[in-house]
Amino acid sequence: MDAVRPGSVECVLGVKRRTPVGPRPRHVGLVMDGNRRWARAARLAPSVGHRAGARHMGTVLSWCEDEGIDHVTIFVASALNLRKRDSAEVANLMELLETVIAEQIETSTWRLHVAGDLSLVPATTRDALQHAMDHSAGRGRHLTLAVGYDWQGEVVESVRSSLAEVRTWDEALEALDERSIAGHLRGGPSKDIDLVVRTSGEQRLSGFFPWETTRSELFFVDHLWPDFSREDFDAALAHYASKRTPTSPVE
Repeated sequence: MDAVRPGSVECVLGVKRRTPVGPRPRHVGLVMDGNRRWARAARLAPSVGHRAGARHMGTVLSWCEDEGIDHVTIFVASALNLRKRDSAEVANLMELLETVIAEQIETSTWRLHVAGDLSLVPATTRDALQHAMDHSAGRGRHLTLAVGYDWQGEVVESVRSSLAEVRTWDEALEALDERSIAGHLRGGPSKDIDLVVRTSGEQRLSGFFPWETTRSELFFVDHLWPDFSREDFDAALAHYASKRTPTSPVE
């Protein structure tokens, strides 16, 4: 997996070229990092940063629509986040899931999927997410939100689901393979994530869908998530295109 940061030649070209030319990722993963730091820099409460970040999610999804990207996976909160963060901050995040994010999905063209352990969230949040999933069923674009996400737990649950479909040990040995496990992972129908974009300058995946990102291109942006711009997005697409365009043969 190749990673790049803004400031490279590829990124400069991406900013200049509003519509990057070349292959497009089918599936984009977004680690929307930096909401709390954005609020802190503006001397605002963390809740204001999370709200700004939630609203910006809808804007970025519209950019994906513009570019014909029909599968997006977004990191919202890990299981560790929900267990360890301040209870008031977690409560605010749940309120945003129930209102801002759920309402965005209600009026969008995206079908919602959720990956993660929803037993970690309040019943009102589970109900709101379930309603959004039911209401959006049948739409052509697929949005997966990672809520209460733990990649190890997700893989274990996928293996268990695969084994639940067989009756004997011999059948299990024959049926349990990479394709079977991937097919039982939660999320939209396209499992392989082509491009991962992380904001805030952090250069790590932090357990973001490791099974699905094995062959991903990585793009790191210094801007905090609420400041993630269309130019940043175009630069990420240009980077992806530069990595997936076959090199011309030497004559």
